[in-house]
Amino acid sequence: MKGPPATLRRPGVRVRTATTAAFVVLAAMVPAAIATADAQQVDASLPYVCAFPSGPRQATVRVSATVPDRVAPHQAIRPTHVTTAVELPAEAVTDLKAPQAAQVRAATRLTIGVSQNAASAEATWRGTAPPVALAESGSLTLTATGDVPTVTARSAGDLTLAAGNLAVDLAVSSPDGADPAPAPLTVACALDDDKAPGHGLLATVPVGVSTSGPSRTPSGSGTPSPSPSPASPGRPPSARTVSPPTGQPPEVAVQSPGSPTGGNAPTCRYDASHPADEMSLNGYITGYANVRKLKGAALLPPSCALIEQGQPDFQFPTGDGPAVITQHSDGQISYQGRRQTAPFKATFLTFDFVPATATMVLEQTGPLTIDSLGHMDMTTFYTTMDTYIRVPLVLKVTSLTVNGTPLDVGSSCRTSAPLSSPDPEAASHPGDHLVLRGRGEYAAGEPATGYILLSGGPLTGETTIPAFTGCASGGENLDRLLTASISGPGNYIKQIQGQTCGVANPVEGQCTEDLQPAQIPVPER
Repeated sequence: MKGPPATLRRPGVRVRTATTAAFVVLAAMVPAAIATADAQQVDASLPYVCAFPSGPRQATVRVSATVPDRVAPHQAIRPTHVTTAVELPAEAVTDLKAPQAAQVRAATRLTIGVSQNAASAEATWRGTAPPVALAESGSLTLTATGDVPTVTARSAGDLTLAAGNLAVDLAVSSPDGADPAPAPLTVACALDDDKAPGHGLLATVPVGVSTSGPSRTPSGSGTPSPSPSPASPGRPPSARTVSPPTGQPPEVAVQSPGSPTGGNAPTCRYDASHPADEMSLNGYITGYANVRKLKGAALLPPSCALIEQGQPDFQFPTGDGPAVITQHSDGQISYQGRRQTAPFKATFLTFDFVPATATMVLEQTGPLTIDSLGHMDMTTFYTTMDTYIRVPLVLKVTSLTVNGTPLDVGSSCRTSAPLSSPDPEAASHPGDHLVLRGRGEYAAGEPATGYILLSGGPLTGETTIPAFTGCASGGENLDRLLTASISGPGNYIKQIQGQTCGVANPVEGQCTEDLQPAQIPVPER
C-alpha cells in the first residue's frame, strides 16, 4: 500500500518509531509476493466412508495439489492448484432424492493434519464444485477447487501434510417446472485409515536441512502421519495445536478466501473506458443473502469490484491513547461494462408451498464508498481495522417462474428504492443504501485476520428489501405477489471478498497475466 508521509503529532524518537511501525503494520496486512521454488506434485487417491442418511457409503476422494519441494524456516508453504474430487457410488447418489434432470452442487472442507517434529496443527482446505447434471444411474464425481491457507514451519525438520476428515455440502437444484428440490445435505466422511496408503499422507516438505533423508515423500507412501482430529464446527482454520508439542507448532494462516482457478467468475479488469491508476485495485466478491420471508438464502455469484484506493492517513496521539488510521476509497461493481452484479437465480417456496424461481441482478444506483478506521496500540502495535462499505443497490427481477409457469415480468421489475441498512453514521451518509462491515486485526509478527480491504475477508450486514414496482405480466400486476413474498426487513447478508490485485504493481498469485484478480472467493454461510 502506498501513502503519503504521516502527519507527525509528537516529536522525538517515539514518533519516528511509531511512524515506521504504522507503515509496517499496514504493509504486513498485505500478503507478500509468492516466492519462486521448485515444486512437487500431490496426487493421492484415498478411501473414505461417508455417513449418508441411509447408512455408511464407501467413497473415493482424489486430492491433488502443488507444494514446494523444500523451504527455509519461516518461509510460507503455499499449496496451489488444489483439487478435491469426490466420487460417490450409485447408492449414495440415490440418497440425494434428486428429481429427473437435476443438478448437484458441492462444497468440500478437507481437514489437513500438519506435523513437524513433535508438534502438529490443522488446516482446512475448502473448495467448491461447479454444478454437475445427474445421470439416470451410476456414480457421481464432484470436483471442487479452492484456495487454501499457507503453512509456515518455525524450525528445521520435515513437515508433513496428511488428509483427515472431510465434510461435503450437497445441494440439488431442480429444473424449472419440476418438483421442489430436496433440502441441502451435509455429509461427514472419515478416512478409511486401514486402507489408506500412508495413512492419508499427501506430501513431505523438508524445512531447512531434512531430518529424514529424502527430499520428498510421494503421495500414498512413506512414514505415517498422525491422523488429524475433527475440526470444531464454525471454528476458523487458524493454527490449532492438536498434540502437546515439544517445539513450536507449524503456523497455519487464516483461510485464504479465494482460488486462482475455481469457479466461473466474470471478467474483472480495467480498460480504456475505465483506466487504472497507481492506486487501482480489482477483486471478486461472492456470498449469500437471506430472504427472511422465504426462509431461504440466495447465492450471489462472484462479482467484480473496481476500487480506487485512497491514501491512508495516520494521526498519532498526544497522550497514551492509540494511533488512528483512516482511509477512504471509492469503487463500483462491474459486469460487462455495467454497474451491476452478474445475474443470479434463486428458487424458493412462496407462501411455504408454491415453488418460484427468479433470475435477478443487483444494480448500483449511486457511489460505492469504502471507509476504514483503524486503531493501533502504541506499545504493542496491535491494530484493529473496521471497514464499512456503503452502496445503493436496486434489486431487479429479469425473469420469474411460479409453480412451473413462466411469467413475463417486463423490463422494469425492481424494488421501488435501493436496499437499506442501519448505518452507524446515518447523518453523514443519508439516503437508502446497503451497509456491509468487515473487521480485521493484526498483531505484530502475525498474519492479519478478518477483513482487510487489500487482502479481503468476510463482510456482513442486514438489509430491508423494499416493495417491488413495475412488475407486470400480460396486464396482470405482479408487484403485490413479489412484495408479499420477498420484501421486508431483517435479511442477513454475508459476502466474502477475495484478495485484490494491485494493477500498477501486480504480485504473482494475486494478479493474472492480464491483470485480473487471481483469487476467486468461496462463499460461506
